Amino acid sequence: MSKRYKKLPENTKSLPAEVVEKLLPLIKKNCTTKFDESVDLNFQINNKQKKGEVNIRTVINLPGGTGKKVKVAVVCEESKSKEAKDAGADITGADEFIEKIKSGELNFEKLICTPSMMVKLSKLGKILGPKGLMPNPKLGSVTDDLKKAVSDAKSGQVEIRNDKDGNIGVSIGKKSFNDDQLLKNFNAIIESLEKEKGNNSLKGELIKNTFITSTMGVSYKVKLGKSI
Repeated sequence: MSKRYKKLPENTKSLPAEVVEKLLPLIKKNCTTKFDESVDLNFQINNKQKKGEVNIRTVINLPGGTGKKVKVAVVCEESKSKEAKDAGADITGADEFIEKIKSGELNFEKLICTPSMMVKLSKLGKILGPKGLMPNPKLGSVTDDLKKAVSDAKSGQVEIRNDKDGNIGVSIGKKSFNDDQLLKNFNAIIESLEKEKGNNSLKGELIKNTFITSTMGVSYKVKLGKSI
């Protein structure tokens, strides 16, 4: 452990759960690095149900933004390339771009595709899938409305999905954000999880535990306003 880390509070996970409004000042106080640390949430969900495992995967537009610059690529017909670029896409292309992806050029963090080009792109599932880059119509990344898709990806859209052990990790912003921004983002994620519970008709609680931390800080247990 570094000297910096040793100065942080110890055994914070064992403290009683507290509402997020009271934890944010502590999280920021523990951001003692020289860079603008992210404020991150980790949910442990009850994904083992009688009818099988629960798999959550959705996107959320965070009202307070993410504080991150996202490199967005768009696979589309040449006639839609200008629309994508005008919306802020960093990379656009058609067949030649697909060939570059096939050869391993994945110099982007978000990939959007038009429905007509998806037939060709879908063949690259083994390349894009493991990295979470395959466009998905349910997540709004397979669409003809490129202006909205690119704008959402650039302005503060995050994806939440649980792993096989039922963990969900997501950032709600940066240390430099004011508390109101972070709270708005936190509430947007909670509302989305509430909706997912309803969509999956789950019985009992979906979230078992919630923790909040910063990139290089320590974590605290979060007390949610109501059970989800």
